[in-house]
Amino acid sequence: MGEFWPEYLAEHRNPVNRALHVTGTVLATGLLVGGVVLWDWRLLAAAPVAGYGFAWVGHFVVERNRPKTFEAPFKSLAGDFRMAGLALCGRLGREMERHGVADSGPHPDPPPLSGRGDKSSSPRPAGGGWEGG
Repeated sequence: MGEFWPEYLAEHRNPVNRALHVTGTVLATGLLVGGVVLWDWRLLAAAPVAGYGFAWVGHFVVERNRPKTFEAPFKSLAGDFRMAGLALCGRLGREMERHGVADSGPHPDPPPLSGRGDKSSSPRPAGGGWEGG
């Protein structure tokens, strides 16, 4: 992964984005395994929808950047699995520090969750991050 990995981490500074990626990666993996074990094409078809769905919400809504999937799909997929593994083992925070990638915390101006444009109805998490460590 060489130079790609630090760039990948830099596109995932927001802890909510990382949490969405880990959720999507774990869910997609479960759907793939279930689809193979149960020989159910619907589970297999749902796997990429679930995986990319969570990740792209993380990029377009939370982080407000372009997913690396469009530039390097296979490296991006490997990055998703690497990030999920590190997060689940509690080592992602140290990995980000090692590569000089700062946690951005929640986006400073998240989009409103209600149609009224009332930002007070969507509580913002206090600093820190979801990186499993």
